[in-house]
Amino acid sequence: MKRQVKIHSRVPVLAIMLLLMFSGVAIGGHTGINGITGQTTFNFTAKADYITTADGGNYMIWGYADSDNHEGLGGRAQYPAPTLIVNQGQTITINLTNELAEPVSIIFPGQSGVTATCTNGGTDGNCEDGVLTTESGVDGDTVAYTFVASQPGTYMYHSGSHMNLQLEMGLLGALIVRPAMGANYAYNSADTYWDREYLFLLTDMDPRVHDAVEFGNLDQAEIYLADRFAVYWFINGRAAPDNMADPYVPWLPAQPYNIVPRMHPGERLLMREIGGGFDLHPFHHHGNHADIIARDGRMLSTTGATPDLAESVFTTKSVPGQTMDLIFTWTGEKLNWDIYGTGPDWEHSCNGISVNDPNPASAGYDPETQEYCPDHGKPFPTVLPEKRDLAFGGWYGGSPFLGTTGDLPPGEGGLNPNGGFSYMWHSHTEKELTNWDIFPGGMLTMLIIEPWTAEIP
Repeated sequence: MKRQVKIHSRVPVLAIMLLLMFSGVAIGGHTGINGITGQTTFNFTAKADYITTADGGNYMIWGYADSDNHEGLGGRAQYPAPTLIVNQGQTITINLTNELAEPVSIIFPGQSGVTATCTNGGTDGNCEDGVLTTESGVDGDTVAYTFVASQPGTYMYHSGSHMNLQLEMGLLGALIVRPAMGANYAYNSADTYWDREYLFLLTDMDPRVHDAVEFGNLDQAEIYLADRFAVYWFINGRAAPDNMADPYVPWLPAQPYNIVPRMHPGERLLMREIGGGFDLHPFHHHGNHADIIARDGRMLSTTGATPDLAESVFTTKSVPGQTMDLIFTWTGEKLNWDIYGTGPDWEHSCNGISVNDPNPASAGYDPETQEYCPDHGKPFPTVLPEKRDLAFGGWYGGSPFLGTTGDLPPGEGGLNPNGGFSYMWHSHTEKELTNWDIFPGGMLTMLIIEPWTAEIP
């Protein structure tokens, strides 16, 4: 009963939070993938901390903390664990020390030749002998895990000890291995080029387990795990709308990562998607299909030279433990109206192709604006009613055209200063769009198609 009072009393506050946080996003924070780069040795400590949810919840988690403070978090546990971004061919070492009350380890799916060495046996001189690997025990052990990042791709790393509890509590993170081909490629193939990349680490939570652990009742936690029922859903460790705030905001100290995909028309956006929870999540990306080019860090290819087995999907089936890499593009092609709202005499260049070309299949795109040439000058297909007859969403900039804004009544809009097109990206399981039954929340964010005149950091 106490929990219900705390949550439902937050409903008016949630409306204010939506406005404040979405407003921060519209102004434009850092985009891309945050994490630790430029390192080959990482020093982790497994410890407890707390996360918050947008409905007012506060829950204990177990997380891997970066003891070297590369991200300026003061050595706090992170949910999810630090995102590690390394290069193909590098030898990676992770030194794990444990401050939790039970043994902890790390396993690295997709990596071969992983070794686990006890470098500090703690008070008894020995590390724990786990089922899958050497474990850091409860007496100050340190275990060094070493492997060569031989294959590029998107991977998850997580605890290999007492996994039903420790993964629920948050001992998991993302590992990104960049290919030898260099920056802006997902794999060693020219067809995997990307202009922008974003991480979508999807997790879910049953808070009963976390409350039981907090109060030291591990037997009760096991009972809840046997009848697990998630009521929170996260992207990169935050439930909406918190995941649309800037990364590293001080009021989410154990949840540093955000997710607000932004792109210009014609760019290639790489989605690195990880099923980090216990449940399957149908993740739906409005605006266009995306091509799945790899699963579990292996390109979908018959030759290894190109992702010739790529699958085009409108909703991904995010399976627990599985990773996927997808390429998403958007140009407005074949909307059958001019997304810029320009007349036939507007200055443009369509690669020498006349906008009146009778063969639309031969028509290209304006190299500067990525306008789809056959739609140039076509009118918007409806006449909008007078403003007094309309209700405005916060993302409406006052005009249906990309890069154009218009007058709005006082207090309306404000979340789209660049006149972009916004699409909700979210789980297609409807309950997962809530924070413990409070909508909107959970596993959702917004893709923003920005005009080329807008700078994306």
